[in-house]
Amino acid sequence: MRERLTDALYGLGWGTVKKLPEPMATALGRNIADTAWKRRGQGVTRLEANLARVVPDAGPQRLAELSRAGMRSYMRYWMESFRLPVWSEDRIRSGFAPEDLHHLEEALASGRGVVAALPHMGNYDLAGAWVTTRLGVPFTTVAERLKPETLYDRFVAYREGLGMEVLPHSGGSAFGTLARRLRSGGLVCLVADRDLSASGIEVTFFGEAAKMPAGPAALALQTGAVLLPVTLWYDSSPVMRGRIHAPVEVPGEGTRGEKATAMTQAVADAFASGIAEHPEDWHMLQRLWLADLDRRPRPGHDKSSGTEKP
Repeated sequence: MRERLTDALYGLGWGTVKKLPEPMATALGRNIADTAWKRRGQGVTRLEANLARVVPDAGPQRLAELSRAGMRSYMRYWMESFRLPVWSEDRIRSGFAPEDLHHLEEALASGRGVVAALPHMGNYDLAGAWVTTRLGVPFTTVAERLKPETLYDRFVAYREGLGMEVLPHSGGSAFGTLARRLRSGGLVCLVADRDLSASGIEVTFFGEAAKMPAGPAALALQTGAVLLPVTLWYDSSPVMRGRIHAPVEVPGEGTRGEKATAMTQAVADAFASGIAEHPEDWHMLQRLWLADLDRRPRPGHDKSSGTEKP
């Protein structure tokens, strides 16, 4: 019943919000965000706890301000995502303004393939639609299998409608397909700031241990692709901002595992620099640092996970 209700709510969002005028959708998202923030649910308190690590000198008032801005940013993501399928190509082209785009253009021109690694920040669906529309470059990504299956199908259809090739995260075949896309000079985009699997790589993130996915570095090492961290944020305008960070270098020495660890740490450092500049646009409403994961309740009893962007 809960899964069917979740699917119905997402369906309502795509069916209703996309029909609203943009100013009305923006106002609706802000009202929903403010209501959720005032209720001080588990997602909001977890967001504040995470932001306390990002801005360690912030007092309670500053953290409250950041979490409120964070919830507004998070709901802006959802309102935009519900409306993206009806945006015109001109609206998509003008909706994103990345800095240092030359890093991506040069990497694509090299023919080596490109792995773009992003945190849960801003609206990576909009960034992806911009890449396929403005640059005319198709790309491949992965999506976690959601329950119910109909909800997963909604997200796959939504992203494929924006020009993305979407592979299921489970099943074991995604890595091989991604590697083939990269060897043919293609672009792969992966969300890469949180990993709870056994294969995650431990990094230092804002001074504490966390795990991030091994995939971006492993793919770059195996295929010779360029690894580019990307961070996204909003300002007061309707245009999302972003930065294409400098390519992550492959260490000259060390085992493959040691190289992957060093490269993943470099990605984490790039994420940290972008998040520190725009902490309110990092939509991390879940436990991330190992110290928090060690203290979480038994499976089935952790009610602080919040709702994650799929």
